Amino acid sequence: MPSTEKIIYFLCSAFFSTGGVAILGYGLSTDWAHTTMSCAPLGSSNFNGSSTIQMGLFNGSEEKVSCPWFSSEEAVKVFVRLEKIGGAAIALQGLVVGLLVLALVGSAGSILITLYNSISNPYETYMGPIGLFVCSGISASFAFLALVLYLINVFVVKIGQRMATLSSDATLQDEDTHLLLGFYLLLPYIGVNLLAILLVYLYQHAAYTQRKEKEKPTEDAPKDIMMF
Repeated sequence: MPSTEKIIYFLCSAFFSTGGVAILGYGLSTDWAHTTMSCAPLGSSNFNGSSTIQMGLFNGSEEKVSCPWFSSEEAVKVFVRLEKIGGAAIALQGLVVGLLVLALVGSAGSILITLYNSISNPYETYMGPIGLFVCSGISASFAFLALVLYLINVFVVKIGQRMATLSSDATLQDEDTHLLLGFYLLLPYIGVNLLAILLVYLYQHAAYTQRKEKEKPTEDAPKDIMMF
């Protein structure tokens, strides 16, 4: 049977990985960015209306206030609209979603490995610390890469502005974009994966140190005693 210390460390690591899955799962379902633009009828300089796009990874909403004449609100299918834009916009969005799905798979692997090691005695295998370091490391790395790509898509490619312009028959200007909860949840997700790695590393280091301490009396014993 594994020691109580080992069980505690690996179960805590499993808890952090599970928390990461819950955080990212919620992040995938909520809004990531909010873009508002001033609106005026075509040929007019009277920008007294507004067009607002609030988008998640898959779904969103668009609200128009006096843009150009009337107000309206409708649901938005993000990939459907990005497909009409094409190019880097939909490619980057697809990469972000794909990376986050792979991150979730890595987190699932971390959970299985840590739960297995909390009840198994030998742990110096690929189903032990090495496996956890790989799975949680991949999850954190993919989430960070997704974070960077989404920033590029929002602020460089300007998908919010392009999505608003695509559905408007008015003149739009003065883009104002803010990131929302879904995007920021990537930060604690990365954090809990790093904590899962840190916990198992600390246990592994403590076990190695303890093993070395037990070997010292034999190494330091006088040669004449060791002969017996």
